[in-house]
Amino acid sequence: MKTPIAVPPSAVGRNAIVVIAVVAAGAALYWLRDILTPLAMAIFLMIMIDGVKRSIEQRTQLPDHLAGIAAVSLVVVGFFAAIAFIVNGAAGFFTDMSGISSGIGPRIDAVIEDGARLVGVEAAPTAQELLTGIDLRGYLTSLAFQMQGVASGSFFVLVYLGFLLASQVGFRRKIVAMFPQREQRAEAMGVFERVRGGVEGYLWVQTVTGAMICAAAWILMRVVGLEHAEFWTFIIFVVGFIPVLGGAVAGLAPPLFALVQFPTYWPALILLVGLQTILFLVGNLIQPRMQGENQNIDPVAVLLALALWGKLWGVVGMFLSTPLAVMAMAILAEFRGTMWIAVLLSGDGKPYADEPESTPHRPPARRPDRVKPPRPGSAEP
Repeated sequence: MKTPIAVPPSAVGRNAIVVIAVVAAGAALYWLRDILTPLAMAIFLMIMIDGVKRSIEQRTQLPDHLAGIAAVSLVVVGFFAAIAFIVNGAAGFFTDMSGISSGIGPRIDAVIEDGARLVGVEAAPTAQELLTGIDLRGYLTSLAFQMQGVASGSFFVLVYLGFLLASQVGFRRKIVAMFPQREQRAEAMGVFERVRGGVEGYLWVQTVTGAMICAAAWILMRVVGLEHAEFWTFIIFVVGFIPVLGGAVAGLAPPLFALVQFPTYWPALILLVGLQTILFLVGNLIQPRMQGENQNIDPVAVLLALALWGKLWGVVGMFLSTPLAVMAMAILAEFRGTMWIAVLLSGDGKPYADEPESTPHRPPARRPDRVKPPRPGSAEP
């Protein structure tokens, strides 16, 4: 009988503590989601404001405080304009849909009958038979409450954002107090710069490519004659920030509604082929060139992050899943004990964007937990 490998008791206890801590952290994130999701969105907006502010300073030579005011105004106005457009656009869309619901039923029955005939089914069920047992009123009521929750949640996001912006004044002093030695402080600021650079790069790429997709999709929908083309264009832009699921919604939702609106299948087919072509070209030719090393994340890690944060925080978690994965990879790469997790999260095995090609990865040289404390009475290095 082969002798099993002996594992030191200390390693078993340490691994058990790590597992328990991860489970406890996940439970806390889920239970406190009503508090944490507005805070996460506020941090996300603060990073966006910082990037806009630096861009304004570089292009206009405005003073620091004026550039900050302009950046805050642009981001906050854009955020609330997006919320208002979603709420009002959804309300108008569902109002129009309910107004023409008498004509939708026969059209859906015709689509179902044609589809059943293609697969060899003679007696096709009607839409009413398929929807029997489905509480549509309950779903619409739930949707209305979610819209109300979005509006109320945006207020708390604004409150958190105001306090975060106010606390930026003492950020430098806090960094000096937390990391008194110059080397420690440089490493901490390096982590912060990598996190900020990754999030800003993700925002820039998604915004530019989303604008390209929306411009082409709007032209296509207007040519075909799809109703509420502006509403669908904005939805395509918003869901573009959700990995995997965003592309599916953008490429399939307008053609499905075209099936109901038009008496023939050609407009829906044109929309389906056109939107899929646009998404394919942008996603495979333009976006990879723009991403560079800003999103050096494994696709499986992106999918797992989407599922995890979507389960914990719902739609907000889906939007923030990729930026949170970027932040996690940058932080985990700073410590030897968690470097292997950052390597697994990275797309090419190198979490550091500036890493030389000859080395598999760059272990951190010195970390705060391994730096000797300063001698009593010594000055700051």
